[in-house]
Parts: sequence; structure tokens; C-alpha cells
Amino acid sequence: MALTLRLTLASLALAAGLAPAFAQGTNLTVSGLQQDTGAPVEVTADSLQVDQAAGSAVFTGNVLIVQGTMRLAAAEVRVAYAKAADGTPDTGTIDSMTATGGVTLATATEAAEAAEAVYSPQSGDLVMTGDVLLTQGGNSVSGQTLTIDLDTGAGRMDGRVKTVLQTGTAGGN
Repeated sequence: MALTLRLTLASLALAAGLAPAFAQGTNLTVSGLQQDTGAPVEVTADSLQVDQAAGSAVFTGNVLIVQGTMRLAAAEVRVAYAKAADGTPDTGTIDSMTATGGVTLATATEAAEAAEAVYSPQSGDLVMTGDVLLTQGGNSVSGQTLTIDLDTGAGRMDGRVKTVLQTGTAGGN
């Protein structure tokens, strides 16, 4: 997985002797989660409830969302559709998707877990909240909020951030 932490995080880890690093907010580049946000969004689930008047849909049970190489799994996903110029729901355009219940986001190179995730396909923004854990091989970053621009792979972890970087040596000598 290609998780490249910005120089500030690397400097912090080196200053701590490559031991776990703690910070209040950390900028990161999450290139493995960079995505073609224009790709189709496919959703599968055990059940679907649609409210045409409100412009919403709720997928429940074993929900899996796939866009390009990115997969998001959760117990429930609420979809809000964009509004047309006349104020009616535009069911062809997704405004946001809110996933709850054991949310897991994965690509071939990176994975993230959280209590909730809100994805806005139009802007390409993904915000994961609640005990967030982002992993890349043996490296990990955890905190309370992870915000990622899926178009660029730029991200930020906030809320008592903890980073564990593997040094590639066993025993510390």
C-alpha cells in the first residue's frame, strides 16, 4: 500500500525514534484511496427502501458499494439524491452516501475502518468518523476523523492521532 505521510509526520516519527507518534492533526497522502470519482457507483445490499418524494434511499444488510477499485462495506447506507433546479429530487445524481455500522473501506493497497463514513461523489470527498483506523501493510494511523479528497488522494486525520510506522528491523538494534 502506498501510504505516504507528509514530511511533518515523518519528522515527528523520526524524532520519536520511530516509535508510535502522537499528534492532534496529521496531513497525509492516501494515494491508494485516490479514485476515479466519475466512475459508476454500484451498490448491493440485502434490502432497499426508496422514498421518491424525499429523494432518498436506504440500503440495509451486507451493503457493498463499489466505485472503480474502491470497496466500502457497512450495515446500512443512506443515499440522498441531489435536487433539480425545480427543487425536486434528481434521482440520477447522488448528493451523498452515509454508511454506518462497521464501515470498512478498502482498495488493493490501503484499508480504513470507522463507525461512520459520508461520501460525496460530486466533490469526491470522503469523511470517516468514530475510531478511525487507516492501515498500509504494517503501518497504521488512527484518530477520530479522516477526511480524504478521493480525486487527489490528499487526506487529514484529526482527533488524538496515533501513528505506528514499521522500521523494517526486529529487536530495535
